[in-house]
Amino acid sequence: MDVNIIKKIDPKITNLIEKERKRNEETLNLIASENYPSKAVREALSSIFVVKYSEGRPYKRYYGGTENIDKLETLVEERTRTLFRLNKDWAVNVQPYSGSPANYAVLRGLLRPGDKIMSLALPHGGHLSQGAKVSLSGKDFKVVNYLLNKKGFLEYDAIEELAKKEKPKLIIAGYSAYPRKVNFKRFAQISNKVGAYCMADIAHIAGLIIGGVHPSPFPWVDVVTMTTHKTLRGPRGAIIICKEKLKKKIFSKVFPGIQGGPHNHTICALGVALKEDQSIKFKKYTAQVVKNARALAEALIKYDFNLISGGTDNHLVLIDITNKGVSGKEAQEFLEKAGIIVNKNAIPYDERSPFDPSGIRIGTPALTTRGMKEKEMRKIAFWMNQVISNPKSSLRIEREVKKLCKKFPLP
Repeated sequence: MDVNIIKKIDPKITNLIEKERKRNEETLNLIASENYPSKAVREALSSIFVVKYSEGRPYKRYYGGTENIDKLETLVEERTRTLFRLNKDWAVNVQPYSGSPANYAVLRGLLRPGDKIMSLALPHGGHLSQGAKVSLSGKDFKVVNYLLNKKGFLEYDAIEELAKKEKPKLIIAGYSAYPRKVNFKRFAQISNKVGAYCMADIAHIAGLIIGGVHPSPFPWVDVVTMTTHKTLRGPRGAIIICKEKLKKKIFSKVFPGIQGGPHNHTICALGVALKEDQSIKFKKYTAQVVKNARALAEALIKYDFNLISGGTDNHLVLIDITNKGVSGKEAQEFLEKAGIIVNKNAIPYDERSPFDPSGIRIGTPALTTRGMKEKEMRKIAFWMNQVISNPKSSLRIEREVKKLCKKFPLP
């Protein structure tokens, strides 16, 4: 980004851009849902495609002047199919503004208000958009939650028994804080037994699926949603993929149901990201994301951190911080003072408030993008232990963090 142009027009905004750039450069971003897109993706995001309205589907628009938009959108749809190895039995929509609207479009497309859905409870690693009480998804539909077992794992037999008892119209498999692999085939089998649709929300793990380090939900489920800015390393957007026979029901809820014209500059940037995701380099990246998460988890266990499920199979680690004598909120604040950015997070069977829960969630996508590997993960675990054991060490460790960050610049 050429901030010199912005600086002439708006020095205040330029100052904030520079401060945010510096914050990212000098801190360790362990937010599991964040990543750094490439310079090419960021350039595409600021392209001339930001101008155009194009309400409707490709080649069926309500505006003129959309010939390039039509080609762009169909190209990005095809790249999506290629990456997930899909044939024409699957329909792709790259127009959703973000993950939550994408999920809501699916719910309103397949169900009627008041129908029953089944999803993982929010404190156990589910997502707001999957039926939480404070979300429209939880207000418009009856919600039955399945839970993790006491060891922190999905228990498929218990999920099946609950589904047989409750008979939901839709079952959601997909999470924001579950550190283990998901058996999508088993979820589809459960859904088939009770006559429910099966939906996979792969917002966190889409890139890992493309890279071959996590099982794919295809061909098992009926519909898949994902965000595009996490392990996919694209702009902030979303994708819906559904069986062709469900296309009219779902896509009409995206537009004109809950949004207007698509953000074509975002679709443009997504296309560039998906092109990058086709490379061998990206596959190696996703493998390293998982290696880093496991190395980080193993090191934290040595420092007596209590990991939910005892470790990780993917990009994230969920930690019960109770035995360290601090809350999740306190741990987040202490670590941020040291330049280590995490988020407080509820844990299964948490007795504390969501605003000050018992856990923290960490992830490795962003630091892996910067080029860090297992050695750096072990060092970060050491620093985390030092800070949480002795918060007064934060300023000293912050200086060490900055030294490490200089060795691994942002893309």
